[in-house]
Amino acid sequence: MNWNLHFLGVGAAHAVELGSSSAVLERDGAPLLLIDCGPDTLDRYVAAYGDVPPALFITHTHMDHVGGMERLFFRLWFDEARRGRTRLFVHAALMSWLQARVADYPGVLAEGGVNFWEAFQLIPCHRGFWLDGQWFDVFPTRHHLPQTSFGLALGGSFAYTGDTRPVPEMLARYAAGTELVAHDCGLVGNPSHTGIDDIEREYPQALRGRLRLYHYGSVADGAALAARGYAIAAAGERIALPPPAAPRPDAG
Repeated sequence: MNWNLHFLGVGAAHAVELGSSSAVLERDGAPLLLIDCGPDTLDRYVAAYGDVPPALFITHTHMDHVGGMERLFFRLWFDEARRGRTRLFVHAALMSWLQARVADYPGVLAEGGVNFWEAFQLIPCHRGFWLDGQWFDVFPTRHHLPQTSFGLALGGSFAYTGDTRPVPEMLARYAAGTELVAHDCGLVGNPSHTGIDDIEREYPQALRGRLRLYHYGSVADGAALAARGYAIAAAGERIALPPPAAPRPDAG
């Protein structure tokens, strides 16, 4: 099998021209899992694949990562063949935040009688989840408050941090081999996001060589990161991944 990570968008919240940061895991050219769903993500996804995603993982509930979920709800609800079929994986600690952000407005439909989550197959998770025979690890990251943001890893293949400060201890556990690591990074860090100086201080050279940086602030910022010798992700880019390893004995 061939595995790819397809970046639909790579921008920070204010970098509209770069698209909301999101990516699709592809297996043999077919989409398996969408990571995050910002305001423009669904349009980019449908343009690439011609249909709604079969599965979605949410890293955290800032609106540049979940702002497209209402539109996805409408696409699913009004298509009986797809209603309730998109699997939505959410860490259990995020459920109250996600409910408040996207699902709790009174009257999700003007006609009434509909619960937001009926359009999805909602699957809360904690350590990780199974999807089509693969075990995906879910791990906490450092973004604002504890237990409000989570990364995703497929052993042997890739790790995706979502928005985060450096998490060397997590990547040492979940991406210690040849995995590609998609990492939040801008030119300058702040209390919620990683900057390039943080990358160089916190991560060993061997890991830095496997990073693919995204969530940067502009085209110019991306060029500046690349000029420092780092690989950056571009919107629309597909990156070949190592094949996943067999799930660990303690998976599930």
